[in-house]
Amino acid sequence: MQPLVIAHRGASGYRPEHSRSAYELAIELGADAIEPDLVPTKDGVLVLRHENEVSGTTDVADRPEFRDRRTTKTIDGHRLTGWFTEDFTWDEVRTLRTRERLPELRRASRQHDGEDAVLRLEDLLAILDAAPRPVGLVAEVKHASAFAAAGFPMASLLDGALGAAGWRGDDRLTVESFEKGVLRQVAEQGTGGRLVYLQEARGAAADEVAAAGSAAPTYAAERTDAALARLATEFHGISVDLPTLMAGVDTRAVDDPGPVRSDVVDRAHAVDLAVYTWTLRPENRFLPAALRRGGDLAALGDWERWFTSVLRTGVDGVFADHADLAVRARSDVGGRA
Repeated sequence: MQPLVIAHRGASGYRPEHSRSAYELAIELGADAIEPDLVPTKDGVLVLRHENEVSGTTDVADRPEFRDRRTTKTIDGHRLTGWFTEDFTWDEVRTLRTRERLPELRRASRQHDGEDAVLRLEDLLAILDAAPRPVGLVAEVKHASAFAAAGFPMASLLDGALGAAGWRGDDRLTVESFEKGVLRQVAEQGTGGRLVYLQEARGAAADEVAAAGSAAPTYAAERTDAALARLATEFHGISVDLPTLMAGVDTRAVDDPGPVRSDVVDRAHAVDLAVYTWTLRPENRFLPAALRRGGDLAALGDWERWFTSVLRTGVDGVFADHADLAVRARSDVGGRA
């Protein structure tokens, strides 16, 4: 079965992330699924932003009526200053306009700043329902334990939004999180869909740290054979960063058309866990040094050799900012098989 191409925050290589135009373009470019990040508003509406601090992806800092909402918070151990979605009602958030998060790198996308409003989960579900072909949803629940402590039960909010839109138990649904606790809650309440546990290369899950402090298991410890077998009893898959997936791969030889061995893929598949990886990006800044071309970090490097080498690991899905390039690479790999 061919790996899925999951549009990371929509077509975020071409349009400001999580905007309507990014989602609609991703569908046009052939994405199999769309990945939104979910954070709450003050009145419990799930909005589509990578983080709850939104000064880097919206025009909130330029809005004088919201100047007094600027504050400092600690989220999962990180101290941040800015404007946070949970301090705004949905009626206030919906007035914000989206902006390119990487303006120096994604110069063309920057030309679309201000064109789109911030969306809710329900808005994306409507876009997917109107798509000319089935397109999946890979919904990432952000900072679940931190939001729960602040009075926002993310699993319940997700279940309510999906249920109201007729998506509860839909075959197109996947829910992912860097915390196992919220995934278990999603399962317990019968929301349905596939459950995927996101893992960083280092560190530990925020809910584990909250419960066990320094004794919390690290993400790396949750990639041992025994740990993967335990995860397989609860979840459909894991999702790891590219360095973890490609550990030990010689990037100077990725043009070899043969299979690429990935330790984590092989061991996860051995216990029937699917494996996903993030994030394929074609710019020099994000490529291995051997595949960069020229001195401009914003220019495209030898992305196709990198993308096809990742796909040849047997990974079950890839997150990509440029869905069309990932689809093209997948076709190249399929043509060699």
